[in-house]
Amino acid sequence: MQTLIVLIGPTGVGKTDLSLELAERFHTDIVSADSRQIYANLPIGTAAPTPEQLERVKHYFIGTLQLTDYYSAAQYEEDALKVLDVLFQKHETVILTGGSMMYVDAICKGIDLIPTIEQETREMMQQKYHEQGLESLCQELKLLDPEYYQIVDRKNPKRIIHALEICYQTGQTYTSFRTHPKKERPFRMIKIGLTRPREELYNRINLRVDSMIENGLVEEALSVYPQRELNSLNTVAYKELFHYLDGVWTLEYAVEKIKVNTRTYARKQLTWFKHDSEIRWFHPDEKEAIFKYIDDALHETEAS
Repeated sequence: MQTLIVLIGPTGVGKTDLSLELAERFHTDIVSADSRQIYANLPIGTAAPTPEQLERVKHYFIGTLQLTDYYSAAQYEEDALKVLDVLFQKHETVILTGGSMMYVDAICKGIDLIPTIEQETREMMQQKYHEQGLESLCQELKLLDPEYYQIVDRKNPKRIIHALEICYQTGQTYTSFRTHPKKERPFRMIKIGLTRPREELYNRINLRVDSMIENGLVEEALSVYPQRELNSLNTVAYKELFHYLDGVWTLEYAVEKIKVNTRTYARKQLTWFKHDSEIRWFHPDEKEAIFKYIDDALHETEAS
């Protein structure tokens, strides 16, 4: 039976290395579910697979978009399902890996049918944002939709504003539109979650940020600095370094903020994924246990 192995977990946990091993073990390809690695020219700050890793295993949705391209989770759902349809004609098993929660959900569950926001509501929320600031909108979201408030990136004005637009326009919570029945897929899914003790994960994140700086992250941020207002660059590492390039922060402070904000994002990812009871969690070093779990699941499918 056609099977999608879904390998997920927080940033910095070690998904890339294990995904390569799994792909080689099953002689298959990797579909990325990362909403930032999909953009070209950001390989260091997004921790994209290296040229050597891309040579080892064929990847999809790595560096395929320009920074100016508009792209949504709904578009990803449509595009990725087409790719999977082609891959399943050649492989019984395919690997999906990444930490972008919306992209993973787009494939595993399907994108929610969110209402189109009227221009009047959009303008009203933009005005509130400019007059009252992000913190005020976050508190408003906490009142109107406490469930979504707990998992949303509260430093991302686009997501906060959009959730409030839904609340105002429909009189319902944004959460209520995110809980539709899961779409059926023509393939079986085996979900593997990678996790580490918090101190261990945080230490890996800190070391990875230091490595990114050594490998040219500042120069990479400088190369895209003229495009800093693009949504594709509204992400950890670039936002902080833009403050440094503006002369507002020192480089040392910007690097420390990258570490703090990456750790915060990792917590958000874990909170989101923990809601999915289908995920079986492992430490990345438990490779043999992971392989056995997948093999057992595949054999159960064949037997049934």
